[in-house]
This record gives sequence, C-alpha cells and structure tokens, in this order.
Amino acid sequence: MKALIVIAAATIAFPVYAQQKQDLPSAQERAQNREKVQDKLPTADERAGNRDKVATTASNATLTGKVKSALASDVGAKTMTNINVDSNNGVVTLKGRVDSADAKKKAADIAKKVEGVKSVKNELKVEKKG
Repeated sequence: MKALIVIAAATIAFPVYAQQKQDLPSAQERAQNREKVQDKLPTADERAGNRDKVATTASNATLTGKVKSALASDVGAKTMTNINVDSNNGVVTLKGRVDSADAKKKAADIAKKVEGVKSVKNELKVEKKG
C-alpha cells in the first residue's frame, strides 16, 4: 500500500517537476516579448487604411470586369482579345489594338455607359489589317 502511495505521489509530482525544468521565459522576458509584438502590430489608422485599400482594389476589379463584359458582348470576343482594360477609382483606361477608328470610338462609348465609370482614357491604337 505504501508503494502505491509513493508511485501515485511520484506520478503527480513528476510532471510538475518537469514543467519547472523546462526553459520557460520569465515574467520579465514575457513582458519584453509582448512589447516587441506590440511594436509590430498595425495601429487602428493603419488597419483602417488597409481596409480602404482592399475595398478600392475590389471596387477597381469589379469595374474592370463590368467593362470587359460590356465590351465582349458589344464589340465581340475576337476584338476584345486585343483590348486591355484597367480601372482606378472610376477612371477606365483602354489599351491595345483595334482595326478601325470606329471600333476605337465604339469601345470608348461602351465603356462610358458602364455604371461606375467616371471617365475613359482611350489609348487604343488603330492598326489596319494588311
């Protein structure tokens, strides 16, 4: 019976002893670690700025997609492959090559009609197929 009590006491005591022997940081080291991490965390203003950047990027991507869809449905997929669409805060830029001045104008007109487009920079180049 005494042997069982000794074994039970050792079983209970050993994990406590093992935890004390590990190289755990002291209270002072933990406080220093917290300070280091705190310095690396973004401020509330930085987090708000990040949210704004993400929202703007998503908005730009959505607008670009809308313009691409409108162009593809109106000017046709064949012509659309030559047109690159970028958008930034409602300003859409069209770049690439089209085969006529009419196609260039039509692409700009289509882009202007898309909801959310404030202005269009038409940088399309006319290249006649020869």
